[in-house]
Amino acid sequence: MHTVRSFCRICTSVCGILVDVEGDQVLQVHGDQDHPFSHGYCCPKGRALPQLHHHPDRLERPRMRVDGLLQDTSWETCLDDLGSRLKDIIDRHGPESVAFYFSTMESAGFRMAEALHAAIGTPAKFSPLTIDGTAKPLISDLVGGFMGLSGRADLDNTDFLMLVGINPVVSHGHAISMPNPTGTVRAIAKRGQVWVIDPRRTETARLATGHLAPRPGTDHAVLAYLVREILCDGMKTDVPVQGIDELTAAVEPFTLEHTATLADVPAAELLELCAAVRAAKCVNIETGTGVTMTAERGNVTQWLAWVLMILTGAMNRPGGIWFHPGFAYQLEAFGEFLPITPIEGSFGPGPRSRPEAQAFINEWPCAVLPDEVEAGNIRALINVGGSLITSFPETGKLIPALRNLEVFATTEIINNETTELATHVLPTKDPLERPDITIHDILSSQVSVQYTSAVVAPVGERRSMWWVFAELGRRLGYEMGSLGDPETSTDDDVLKVLLSGARAKYDEVAAKGWAEVPRELPAEWVEDHIGRMGGWRLAPPLLVDQLAALEPPAPLVFVPRRQRKKLNGQLDFLGEPPEIFIHPDDGEAAGVFNGDKVTVRSSTGELTGIAKVDGSIRRGAVSIPHGHHAANVNRLTNKDDIDVVTGMVRYSGIPVSLHPV
Repeated sequence: MHTVRSFCRICTSVCGILVDVEGDQVLQVHGDQDHPFSHGYCCPKGRALPQLHHHPDRLERPRMRVDGLLQDTSWETCLDDLGSRLKDIIDRHGPESVAFYFSTMESAGFRMAEALHAAIGTPAKFSPLTIDGTAKPLISDLVGGFMGLSGRADLDNTDFLMLVGINPVVSHGHAISMPNPTGTVRAIAKRGQVWVIDPRRTETARLATGHLAPRPGTDHAVLAYLVREILCDGMKTDVPVQGIDELTAAVEPFTLEHTATLADVPAAELLELCAAVRAAKCVNIETGTGVTMTAERGNVTQWLAWVLMILTGAMNRPGGIWFHPGFAYQLEAFGEFLPITPIEGSFGPGPRSRPEAQAFINEWPCAVLPDEVEAGNIRALINVGGSLITSFPETGKLIPALRNLEVFATTEIINNETTELATHVLPTKDPLERPDITIHDILSSQVSVQYTSAVVAPVGERRSMWWVFAELGRRLGYEMGSLGDPETSTDDDVLKVLLSGARAKYDEVAAKGWAEVPRELPAEWVEDHIGRMGGWRLAPPLLVDQLAALEPPAPLVFVPRRQRKKLNGQLDFLGEPPEIFIHPDDGEAAGVFNGDKVTVRSSTGELTGIAKVDGSIRRGAVSIPHGHHAANVNRLTNKDDIDVVTGMVRYSGIPVSLHPV
């Protein structure tokens, strides 16, 4: 047996791991005590990598649909057929008839897929952005004037942290990256305060100094109340701002009485939270999918979170919020050429079948895919590592659309419902079979990058994802060699190209395993950018209008959650069931008791699962974990119910009813 040092790629926390290997068998994964970021922490998801690698349904060779049936085939036959059929579609219907869905943690494969998408020249691009995360870049754009302002709490020094709709003890912060979340939350609570705003007393709330449980869909009201009170006191900072009069008018209705009634929380608890905010040196706020999955409510909540941090002096200050300057690129190098976007936002033309759904960050809403297929506008889809059936909205409309595609090619490592619908299945290396660097470095909680060598050889005929897309591009007649030549380049050759303009070069990162640079607080490039813009934009008209238009939520709504042994569509084999959390009062009203089978029904569909009647969740909320096939929450969603500003589907706050089975 020998041990290989690597890093986990199950989520964006990318914790350091040690992998015990004997021959071609992966025996065990445990945390790396010497890792500079995670310090030995490793969650059940990361420790499950051996089961992922040795999964009984793992894909080991390409598959192609022949006479309606998927059959094993060779790479040459599969790619020749895929290339020929894609070329025919492009010749007959144009490049825009080919769509891409991007969802992978594989850096080289992701970049090569991006290169192929650009070479084809299609505007049809989809990603998880419009499934769980448009609010954050939207607010960066509208309030900060630059979509790349990716804020992170200075967790090592903050003494006041507010967590809204996020449960990092289980999710690890999702897009905020928090290795060892339990230790981090405990440390902040010990030296200061941690407040959790969530309809459930989550695992994180149990460690916090304060917990507020408003009605789902009213987080914005709590923040608007706090903003109103701080404005009454006067700003706690002298940073330049604009739009303060418009902001004051927008939050004026959110008095203590109005907010307590709307959010259905005791006024005394709001006063306690407000007193804590007033006393804090500055307020750090992190939001999660409990906020961002609520469509336009998520936009407004994220906006008011930023406003509260601006007013209390948290932005770009020690102990407050720092802004990631990038590792593979350096934002400060742009200087005065760093773009300032208009206060109206950055949007583009959307799909022909749904013209009201505009493009955001050059992406189309995932919700429009079935409409585009039905209209004949999209005839081929290339899925870059996504689990479409457990992530796209309104499953009942999605599955027929995927079946109607002329070509549906998907990269994957384990057979599942999505691969069973494909015309071409492209088995790529799993996380332990490839060398890699951390992708999307702006999601990191550090200004850093990591490297790992391959832990074991790939099983069967699995190939590198970058090689698959390079070979496909070659068959389509595109020059794809700038990132790597499929005939001569190795995985490491491609990684070297990806780090060619980074803060540290490939050889240095590969030799040590990681590289990082100190965080700069305050960062001069951020100060210069906000100064050139004329100050933080506190009241973008789009957001002011969305706040004014919000209606009270329905009496009983569905809200999603994550689980310790599950991440989106992954890790089903760990066996964590999709329990449906229901408050005892709501259960009694519907005739549903603990352990019963219960059907949750919306206007578009239903699912059935096991009820967990529990007082940890407040009245009016039905909590169901997402990512399950057996109780697929996407059957409750409506592809037509989107925020037309960003294309974000409403995945939370959906009116539902409960029915005993």
